[in-house]
Amino acid sequence: MTLPIDAIQDGIIADFGIFDQWMEKYEYIIDLGKNMQPLDERYKREENLVPGCQSRVWLHAELVDRKVIFTADSDAIITKGIIALLLQTVSGQPPEAIGEAELYFIDRIGLREHLSPNRSNGLVNMIRKIKSVASGFSAAG
Repeated sequence: MTLPIDAIQDGIIADFGIFDQWMEKYEYIIDLGKNMQPLDERYKREENLVPGCQSRVWLHAELVDRKVIFTADSDAIITKGIIALLLQTVSGQPPEAIGEAELYFIDRIGLREHLSPNRSNGLVNMIRKIKSVASGFSAAG
């Protein structure tokens, strides 16, 4: 059974709560990126690129049993960790749940305030693309 998005977010907030320093949080985010399943090269196409990101971020999604399964990759290690965090939260969820989700963990762990303006804009664009993809599946279903 899949946990609800808010339960996953609460778990992420708890995970980040064990770190005292932001350097430790960055290292954890980088580790998440390093441990992410690699994106199949065939999905590293122009239409899967997230627009407006400082580094290249590819996002692929499939609808399996009414749940959106996301895979992603990035050519920047911190960005790869950020997309890994986002996918940990939304992948495997119904498209409607993704569309309605408020991703509050981002601010609660302090991520947004510790990103450069360009990375912060990239984060917003990643969320926008995730929700747009989910919305497309929702409308098609």
